Formats: sequence, C-alpha cells, structure tokens
Amino acid sequence: MNEFRVFLKQVLSNPREMGAVAPSSQTLGRRMAEAVPDGDGNVVEFGAGTGKITAALLAAGVSVETIRSFEVNPTLASHLRQRFSGLKVYEDRAENLVHHDIDGIKAVVSGLPLLSMGQAAQAAIVGAAFAKLQPGGLYIQFTYGPYPPVCKQIRQKLSIAWTRSERIWGNIPPATSYTFYRRSAV
Repeated sequence: MNEFRVFLKQVLSNPREMGAVAPSSQTLGRRMAEAVPDGDGNVVEFGAGTGKITAALLAAGVSVETIRSFEVNPTLASHLRQRFSGLKVYEDRAENLVHHDIDGIKAVVSGLPLLSMGQAAQAAIVGAAFAKLQPGGLYIQFTYGPYPPVCKQIRQKLSIAWTRSERIWGNIPPATSYTFYRRSAV
C-alpha cells in the first residue's frame, strides 16, 4: 500500500492520534536529517509515521542499523518494518525511551505534535530524550506553530537552548524545524 494511502487511512480511523493532515515532505525530512551531527552514535526517531524522515536520514548517510524508530500506531509500525528492511521499530511511547537499552544516542528526531500536548506530556517526552542523549547530542523537532514546540518552563528546567530553521513552505502545512541542545556550563 502506498505511503499516502496508509497515512490517510490512519488519519481517518485515528484522528486524535495523528498529528498531521499529510505526511512530512521530503524537504522537511532533508532539513531534519541535515541537523543530525556527524560521527558515531544512534539516532532515535519519535513518531516515525510512514517513514518520510526515516528515508531522509538514510539518504543523508545514517545507517539503518543505527536508527531506532518509535511509533505507537501498530499499522504504521508494520508499514515501517516492511518499508525499511533492518529498521528497529519500537511500538512504544516516546517517553518510554528511558526503559529501552539504547545508548550512544547522538540525536533524537521527532515528528510528535508537541504543541498539542500538555506540559506534563512534553516534559516526559523531552526529558526522556535528554536523559538518554550523549554529551553534545541534539533533539530535533518540527512544528507547524510559530513558537518553539518545547515550552519555556521545560527549556529552563532542562537548561536547553535552540536554533530554528527557515520555514519549510513545501510542507503541508508549512513547518519549521527546531534543534534543541543543552546549554554549556559557564
């Protein structure tokens, strides 16, 4: 089944679970993959969906053996396994990353709809990511909103700063990618 058809079927049957009206664009996937640091380490993907960002990571040279994709929707998780041979897919919530034996994480790439979540859910997800990131690791998140998708209180609590990409107009709806990192101790 083609990617858009799989996505649309899930939007219609699970509208509250899906955070988008269309799969991420190739341009957005490329932008997020470009933000992943070079060097050794695993890349964790939250909300892998149909695999647009996964494909961009692979196209950018990230090895399938180093990608760990979290996707709670069983249909989308099955689609990911079929589409990407050798991809490790966890049918689990992102905040449960801390319960999995995944170390050496250089980046977490997220397609989760953080802006539609409450502060407690955001804190659990972003906190889990930063608890597992190796020193210098990055949390890369896209959003459709005009503000950073991680609320100010969580950024302050975790002592994280961010950079922002240009708006990606080819995405439906237009999106922006944010890269969050721990502030250096002064």
